[in-house]
Amino acid sequence: MGSLRNPIGPLPSSIYWRRRAVAASLIALLAVLTVWAVSSGGGNGDKGDGDSANGATPARTITPGPSQPGTAISEQPGGRDESGETGGTDGSGDDGGTGDSSGGGATTGKNGDNAAAGAANGGAGGQQVPAGSSLPDCAPGALKLTLRSVEVAYGPGEKPSFQLVASNSSATTCKADFGPRAAVLTVNDDHDDAVWSSKDCPRTAGSLLLRVPAGASITHTVEWDRKRSAPQCATPPAGAVGPGTYLVEAKFPGVTVLPASFRLEKD
Repeated sequence: MGSLRNPIGPLPSSIYWRRRAVAASLIALLAVLTVWAVSSGGGNGDKGDGDSANGATPARTITPGPSQPGTAISEQPGGRDESGETGGTDGSGDDGGTGDSSGGGATTGKNGDNAAAGAANGGAGGQQVPAGSSLPDCAPGALKLTLRSVEVAYGPGEKPSFQLVASNSSATTCKADFGPRAAVLTVNDDHDDAVWSSKDCPRTAGSLLLRVPAGASITHTVEWDRKRSAPQCATPPAGAVGPGTYLVEAKFPGVTVLPASFRLEKD
């Protein structure tokens, strides 16, 4: 015990104490390294146990984000109105129209009038309704009418076609008469002389009631065969209508319609 407290040797005792301190430090360092190695090995083993079977990394879960607002599509295919009306519809099931009033083609009268609705902006014309329909008549001021020629110029043999577009600005679906004597179309030459009118001698002189949906538009098309007409089916003036610039006008009860011009080309 005395030798431990008081080192015996040829060297000073301080040297022996330093050697003992170094040896103690090495022993302590080895102990710390041993403990760290054991603890590190155990942690890796625990981590391996926490992984999925066969060492595979567990799949990450994806939490879906909030759904986008909107209305689900519930309308079945083919649910569009096939009448060719444009704009909104009121969705009402008013008493029945007879389908496309054009019947698949133009109806040309004795002097070239057409009493049927034609293509509506690339589709069919308005839906024709019977005379006894419960639909109200379009109120004055509810309809806005636009007249246009389908083509700016027509070559020899081409029949000019005119479109009368009716827009219903009201909130009520209504009916209007587009018959040849109610919606009157007149063609004037460059001398302002009438050469043809839809009311002169129509093949079908009765009413043509068309359904005009609320907030929507329909198109009534009239075709002219380039022949002259005379009132009350009288014999028209002799001679064919020649080339030149013409003006087509439309008269509709309670509505002002701007005219449209077109040309008939030479041979």
